[in-house]
Amino acid sequence: MSTVTVRIPTPLRPFTGGADAVRVEGETIDEVLKTLGAAHAGLLERVISPQGELRNFVNIYLGSENVRVLNGLSTTVSDNDVVSIVPAVAGGAAKDNRLAELKAIIPEVTPAEAVKLQQQGAVVLDVREVDEISQGSPVEACRLGRSYLELRVEDAIPDTRRTVLVMCGGGARSLFAAEAIMRLGYKDVRSVSGGFSRWKNDGQPFEIPRILDASARERYSRHLLMPEVGERGQLELMDSKVLLIGAGGLGSPAGFYLAAAGIGTLGVVDDDVVDRSNLQRQILHTEARVGRSKVASARETLEALNPAVNVVGYKTRLDSSNVDEIFTGYDVVVDGSDNFPTRYLVNDACVKLNIPNVHGAVYRFEGQVSVFWPAWKERRGPCYRCLYPEPPPAEMAPSCAEAGVLGILPGVIGLLQAVETIKIVLATGDPLVGRMLYYDALRAQFTEFKLDANPECSYCGEGVTFPGYVDYEQLCAASNT
Repeated sequence: MSTVTVRIPTPLRPFTGGADAVRVEGETIDEVLKTLGAAHAGLLERVISPQGELRNFVNIYLGSENVRVLNGLSTTVSDNDVVSIVPAVAGGAAKDNRLAELKAIIPEVTPAEAVKLQQQGAVVLDVREVDEISQGSPVEACRLGRSYLELRVEDAIPDTRRTVLVMCGGGARSLFAAEAIMRLGYKDVRSVSGGFSRWKNDGQPFEIPRILDASARERYSRHLLMPEVGERGQLELMDSKVLLIGAGGLGSPAGFYLAAAGIGTLGVVDDDVVDRSNLQRQILHTEARVGRSKVASARETLEALNPAVNVVGYKTRLDSSNVDEIFTGYDVVVDGSDNFPTRYLVNDACVKLNIPNVHGAVYRFEGQVSVFWPAWKERRGPCYRCLYPEPPPAEMAPSCAEAGVLGILPGVIGLLQAVETIKIVLATGDPLVGRMLYYDALRAQFTEFKLDANPECSYCGEGVTFPGYVDYEQLCAASNT
């Protein structure tokens, strides 16, 4: 077996990691090229046609002789021979030369061919910028601006073996983008000739995608960099509706960060007014608002933070007569209440309406977070009544006004509730369904407990008929945590 040096032209160097020459074994030019292709995926098909013939725009030289005038691909080689791959290049400006080089190595497909390939599992990668995409883009295209393409494409298209059809406006930028992602290891990358202009003129299907405006792109720019969020996820956050039960110690941090994240509608239920003793932990409110409605104070703070958020206030005490009306239409309920009658009412309404209930509770230096969501499709979780079918007696349930609470603790628990809420809205990660996260601030320790659903639960058990709401006698002090 002979070992030869194969010289790699610039357009093909992305396949060899930038190397301009590679040592390869083989007895003939055909064997040398196949060995080269096996070691450097994507290179061989740029030189050899599917029929096994040397492509018309590429010549192979053995020393100074073109193998076409020797024995073609059957030409034999000897140790230390030099084999050169020489593709066609055009004269003219450097840019034109470069485009010609890219056209020589990157297969192009028509829009009609791209649609057929897309139906077979290929992905159309639209690398135009936001203002261009706003005028239209192929249906179900993956839309990544050229600026951050190399940073984002591996998250957007994790399978490097999947066929990628790169499209720009007219068919030039897509060639450069295709070369860039080939360097990242994508095996089958093609350019859509004529770009979106031809796609549209040829009558291929496209849509006018909903995109973020310039202000939103600036505000949520860090979210847009995350593959778990991105533009699509941010739009989901902006379309979502979350209801906060209480604008107190738990509702304050949860509300702050949900508004900052761009939750479209934040409902706030609270019938209380701001008290000076609240300000140690209820950070939605200020000294100047003592005596004002907590709902009005919360709205003022949240709208000042993010004017795009629609804050809907419910200055009322939640009870069986209004809970259905208030809860209907919300995607997630964040329970920051401080008394058992409200907790049970929230649980029962969420079970009835199939709404995830993000539960939080605090006591002195201890906190709990869980998600009660028996209807979650991934796994059957418990409701609050599965754990505690009935409220405890008053002496077992002192309020924060009686027992006290570390002011910072609701911040920790409320933020965890906000995290769980965003995970639910984005349908990402593993929410705390069937699990409780217990936080001991004195030990700086988190402990996770498994929570099992009660198959005989009178509210969420399979096949049970909703038994109705129970207005329990008030057991705890009314002041919010």
